[in-house]
Amino acid sequence: MLELLWLLLPVAAASGWYAGRRRREPARAPARPVPTEYFKGLNYLLNEQPDKAIEVFVRMVEVDSETVETHFALGHLFRRRGEVDRAIRIHQNLIARPTLTPEQRAQALLALGEDYMRAGLFDRAENLFAELVESGAHTVPALRHLIDIYQQEKDWEKAIDACRRLQAATGRSMAPVIAHYHCEMAEQARRAGDPARARQLLRRALSQDPACVRASILLGDLEAGSGNLRAALKAWRRVLEQDVEYLPEIVERVASAHRGLDDPEGYERWLREVMRRYEGISPMLALAEHLRQRAGDRAAADFLADQLRRRPSVRGLARLIDLRLDQTSGEAREQMLILRDLVGKLLEGRPVYKCRVCGFEGKQLHWQCPSCKGWSTVKPIRGVEGE
Repeated sequence: MLELLWLLLPVAAASGWYAGRRRREPARAPARPVPTEYFKGLNYLLNEQPDKAIEVFVRMVEVDSETVETHFALGHLFRRRGEVDRAIRIHQNLIARPTLTPEQRAQALLALGEDYMRAGLFDRAENLFAELVESGAHTVPALRHLIDIYQQEKDWEKAIDACRRLQAATGRSMAPVIAHYHCEMAEQARRAGDPARARQLLRRALSQDPACVRASILLGDLEAGSGNLRAALKAWRRVLEQDVEYLPEIVERVASAHRGLDDPEGYERWLREVMRRYEGISPMLALAEHLRQRAGDRAAADFLADQLRRRPSVRGLARLIDLRLDQTSGEAREQMLILRDLVGKLLEGRPVYKCRVCGFEGKQLHWQCPSCKGWSTVKPIRGVEGE
């Protein structure tokens, strides 16, 4: 029934258009009736014969080019239903009509490009959107589609150029997105064994967006890989100022660098400073482990128990149980083991990250959300069962 209502939308659009047209015409002009072909095409649609309906509507364009809005509605309907080949036929036929106005032709080009994108024909779609951008028609949606294509093809240079053109057209900064594109190219350069090029690209990313956490993390990784541990620490610690929600991503990195520098005191000072500014569990667990290594299980357990009274956390409780196990025996130990199993089941399979825009959840950090395609929208989950 819902599909039927969608199919009737073109009728409503056409009927409204004809009614408005009739009201605007002088009294002496006879009202033009809705073509009988229109109802014939609608009948085919209602009887699940879309190909015959398309043929009827195509003939209508040849008879009366003022019915193009109906064809746009029909093409959009087919695309929404996943019948892209039929949408392509509708829009290709529209573009071939010599009676279309420049605006109607531009609208048909945009619609056909969207059909090609839906069908995965990116080369054809790119050509149409590029034509629209050069002509100045539908520039903003065409540029957005081009950006989407270049992202899927991982053509980051073209994506940067399209972002800059979109920024000029809308006045809205695309710097954070451009910074991610530089990071993508930096990762490619790193994999290709060109750290110098990777550093250059990461610095460009930070010049575009000084708050780019990803660039700081990658730059720290590069420095650490080259043995420049102090430079790596400087880059990673910058994350605390850029976006503290990403702090869990650098805790182990910072710990490794301090171990390499043989600086346990510096690491502990950093963790205690972080805990004053960040209420998540990651630095608390890291400090508990640091204390365990330096003073033993009891000291770590006492610290963690004191912290959990103020900052409840299921992950923290699981670690506390592990630390207390060796300090208990008999029935108490059996009960602790049961509790550990229950907490483990509670945490098992739980997502670690969540997109702040669309709600996508996963166990891996994605700099671009796989669902809504937003950049830097996926972050560690906060709360009792998360951070």
